[in-house]
Amino acid sequence: MLILISLLIILPFFIPIKTYLNEAEKQASDKLGVSVTISSGRLLLLPSPRVVINGVSIAENGAIKIEQLTVTPSLSSIFSAPRVIDIHINKPVVSNDGVDMMLALASKKTGDNSEPNMVNVRHVKIDALQLDLPKLSLPALNVEFSLLDGHQLSAVALKSADGTLSATVTPEQDGHLISVLAKKLTLPVGLPMMIDNAVLEMHLKGQRLDVPRIEMDLYGGKVNANLDLLWHKDWRVNGKVKVAGLSVREPSKLISKAVYLSGQLSGNGYFSATAKDAGKLMDNINANFTFQVHDGVVHGVDLIKVASLLTKQTTGGETAFDDFSGVANAKGKQYHLKDLKLSSGLLSGSGQVAIAPNKELDGSGEVEIKRGVSLVAVPLDISGTLDNPVILPSKAAVAGAVAGTAILGPGLGTSVGIKAAGALDKLKGLFKNE
Repeated sequence: MLILISLLIILPFFIPIKTYLNEAEKQASDKLGVSVTISSGRLLLLPSPRVVINGVSIAENGAIKIEQLTVTPSLSSIFSAPRVIDIHINKPVVSNDGVDMMLALASKKTGDNSEPNMVNVRHVKIDALQLDLPKLSLPALNVEFSLLDGHQLSAVALKSADGTLSATVTPEQDGHLISVLAKKLTLPVGLPMMIDNAVLEMHLKGQRLDVPRIEMDLYGGKVNANLDLLWHKDWRVNGKVKVAGLSVREPSKLISKAVYLSGQLSGNGYFSATAKDAGKLMDNINANFTFQVHDGVVHGVDLIKVASLLTKQTTGGETAFDDFSGVANAKGKQYHLKDLKLSSGLLSGSGQVAIAPNKELDGSGEVEIKRGVSLVAVPLDISGTLDNPVILPSKAAVAGAVAGTAILGPGLGTSVGIKAAGALDKLKGLFKNE
């Protein structure tokens, strides 16, 4: 970006503007190694001499687009070298390819260069920067930064146009310290959860971003995390996360409005991903999260009704519980909830369910209901989709209940038949796992 801007001021200042723009396009394209086009431009002398460029597009696919770019030289340096300039960039849009391009340019070593700088950029102001990245939704950003002689970054201040996000960048040994504050910000990646407050501490060094501190307050709870991001060849990320006291009702409704949880969520886990570009990291995520939810309700499913009546249950009703725990595993777009355990008074349950990329469900479980002094365990099959789940007793449970009732009569016969079916389902599961 600074290569293009420098060319705009290095070229002779008082020449026909069309010739000036054509030469700027040519030299910028040669320096960047991609096509650079400029729609129009003009030279203004009042209130101070400056060049205004409109409609800049970088790369064939428009990886970086700039609505307007203004270069204002210091009056004392117009006819001397090096020239000192200020830059104002208005409404740039940077795609995923544009981010990769800028990182690649930033990582290149300039090598020994005995030629003196022809231009020193003193101050840069960017208004309404829009990052057009897949699966990452950020508000428009306003950025200001100053540079020392030789284009060395001195300090950066960033604020979102809506006031939800702010950040500063300051030099530190061999890199830069990045401090981020957020308030009432919608999470820019993954589920669109609302963050009440967030603090991030990041250290940028070469092609590595170390984030040792991520603290977020949301839905009455706290999330603490850390991560490392590298992009030397492929993009790689890994990190850990811990959650405490988070009210899970609203976040779980973002996943499914048909069946969701309420209660207090706690847990911890880890995640990692590798991809050719940053936009594909979430598609290659590998994550494990062990969780517990206390004093909650499963909304949309009445497990007692399913187990008592041996009938199909889609959505409707609810199941209160004291504790619900399990492990959530993600591999790319495939999710698996396993080692699920639920307990509440007369009811306990266990199970597992896989969630396909198209939101289809494939799982099994078992619900135990205390009847008198004995427990009756009913095997369940889980199918349907997140939006329309179907939970029903397994075929073996239904067949066992019918057979037991026919032989021994209602009550005892039904219970014996269901228990036999449950034992058969578990035996099948053992052979299936083998």
